[in-house]
Amino acid sequence: TMKIEAATPRIGALVTDVDVRGMSDPEWTTLYQTWLDHHVLIVRGQTLTKPEYLDYSRRFGRLKPHRVKKTRDPEYPEITLMGVTSIAKDAKGEKLILNRGQGWHTDSPWDTEICKGTQLYGLEIPSYGGDTLFASMHAAYDALPERLKQKIAPLKVSFGYGGRERKGFDLLDPEDQARPPAIHDMVRVHPETGRKSLYVNPTHVIGIVGMEAEEADKILAELYWYMLQPNAEYRHKWKVGDIVIWDNRCTVHSAAGGNPSDQRRVHWRTTIMEN
Repeated sequence: TMKIEAATPRIGALVTDVDVRGMSDPEWTTLYQTWLDHHVLIVRGQTLTKPEYLDYSRRFGRLKPHRVKKTRDPEYPEITLMGVTSIAKDAKGEKLILNRGQGWHTDSPWDTEICKGTQLYGLEIPSYGGDTLFASMHAAYDALPERLKQKIAPLKVSFGYGGRERKGFDLLDPEDQARPPAIHDMVRVHPETGRKSLYVNPTHVIGIVGMEAEEADKILAELYWYMLQPNAEYRHKWKVGDIVIWDNRCTVHSAAGGNPSDQRRVHWRTTIMEN
């Protein structure tokens, strides 16, 4: 029987004793609801082919190939090959695996469509490091003082790939570099649960629409201070066979890095859109 336990009090659920290839309808319904309730769902001990992984990912929604075209699987473009398709090269021209950490962010806010979830499947995991950190943006919003909630209620935020500093911008094809910023509400109401969350992140935000940069930066700095709340963070230590999906509508995440450079850290990734 499928077992489910909370990973931390307010974010994350660990699921064991289930094979995602052969779930009953009641099991799937329970799994999906657990994801909505806990925002990050960790299903352990899976062995999937790429088509099986795609089939499972599609149960959550429509898949979209990632904007960085060179990281897509040549046969299955909806799968991003992470840790295999690094752009960095060593002296002999061999591909190196990037193991830099990455700051707190939400996936795909630079897309005009709403990104519902990101799913990672762990195939090769280093002996230490390489954890992924998550935080609840419902908890961040709930912690805001009332004056700040009222101030940000009508605001809209502009997002671009890599934010103002355009980090990783050179990975994009020229037509994607030329895209205008995407605009989203700063306070997001979750379409499935009705809960409010804060929708900003320090990696991809360009600014607040209609506001001078100096004033916007003051508000953003204050919001980022509330972003990580006690008991509303989860640190995932990967095992081979883990499938982790997080809700981009109400979480931020960060790659901790710190894994050894001579060991591979390989995941398949799918990006799931809202409709």
